[in-house]
Amino acid sequence: MLEQSEKTVVVRVGAEALLADVQAGRHTYFVDEPVAVGGQDRGPTPYDLLLSALGACTAITLRLYATQKKWPLEGIEVRLSHQRVHELDCEKCEQPGQMLEEVTKELRLLGPLTEEQRQRLEAISHKCPVQKALSGGLRIVTRLMPA
Repeated sequence: MLEQSEKTVVVRVGAEALLADVQAGRHTYFVDEPVAVGGQDRGPTPYDLLLSALGACTAITLRLYATQKKWPLEGIEVRLSHQRVHELDCEKCEQPGQMLEEVTKELRLLGPLTEEQRQRLEAISHKCPVQKALSGGLRIVTRLMPA
């Protein structure tokens, strides 16, 4: 059983609403769905948080790298979007595994960087730990606990 720690996240949803109460270490916040799908829109959606984690990790990774190299990176903006797309050659699109999850990540690197520095930072952006976890065959182990 997982013990409560700084790395444990606990999510609770009641019997009726889609509103999730999240405890992440010493931080608490709400996750919800839009009103159009039955939520109350009192917080970001689960996919908003997924994109936020990827964007924050990317920006932090770039900041650490540029600082280490003493490069003149003055600011970073990461713009992300998520969509599901049918594979172009799909003949059995209704079967599992025939949809692709796609995240588009756009980087805006501010400051007097050379083109070589910009290209290197773009390459480094693929090395953030969250992106590695998402694209590297993340294994999720689920255990049913007593009520």
